Amino acid sequence: MLTRRRLLALAGGGITLAAGATVGCGADTSGSTLDRMRRAGIARVGIAGERPFGYSASDGRVTGEAPEVARAVLAALGVGGIEAVQIGFSELIPGLRVGQFDIITAGLTVTPRRCQRVLFSRPDFLAPTAFLVQQGNPDRISTFDDVRRRGLTLGVLSDSVEQEYARAAGIRDAGMAVFEGQTSLFRAVEGRRVPVGALTRISLLDEIARNPGSQLEVTDDVRPVIDGREAVPAGAFAFREGDRELRDAFDVALTALQDSGEWLRLTAPFGFTAENLPPRDLTTAMLCERRTRL
Repeated sequence: MLTRRRLLALAGGGITLAAGATVGCGADTSGSTLDRMRRAGIARVGIAGERPFGYSASDGRVTGEAPEVARAVLAALGVGGIEAVQIGFSELIPGLRVGQFDIITAGLTVTPRRCQRVLFSRPDFLAPTAFLVQQGNPDRISTFDDVRRRGLTLGVLSDSVEQEYARAAGIRDAGMAVFEGQTSLFRAVEGRRVPVGALTRISLLDEIARNPGSQLEVTDDVRPVIDGREAVPAGAFAFREGDRELRDAFDVALTALQDSGEWLRLTAPFGFTAENLPPRDLTTAMLCERRTRL
């Protein structure tokens, strides 16, 4: 297991750890957000209850790919734990901006539009989109253009990247059924209220695994095109625009975690493999400017 000391060594010693931090009493608004976290020993994070990215397990523990990675990164920064606030996916960025929590740990895809509202960490993972369809894929859906040409209603999450992909393919908002959570999206396709849903493939496979006998299937990866470029499906942690110090320190420790192999050990229980690890040279700036392709 990668220790805090080992993370620092891998990161070149660029982070100072705070020893003996304890949870503080009352609100502490002095100093930077990172200083406040270190004094309290706790970071407040936002999740949307979506598997496998960030959710509460049956025993109440906050878990998922993003919370587990965040715990390891924050430990390297001298922050001993996390406290989660769960809200709807579409409320994550507004909640971050008004201070309900300090980091979004929910598998948020980096897009130019979102980059105008938050600071993203370096890419944390790659998670391509796919479609949820009836077994046998009777409508032969493999692209967003297929959905548009067939005049099918597409199920998406509110304020999701799949909404952006659909609009870029010419699907009007009236042609989309919007849901607040992945389970409600899954149930709508299962109940044939919508013929097709779009979400990250890893999320859809998780739903299929937890719902045996659903008579649904997940398509292969989809490669959406926006403004003539193939969209890169990279997710990251999000911070307020004024918390650059926290974001920069987080990036150093996240890079060390990924380079060491510990990232893969932490994320494997949630279905992530080496294929989900972003290339080392893929940067947030490239994603925000949409000037890259894999």
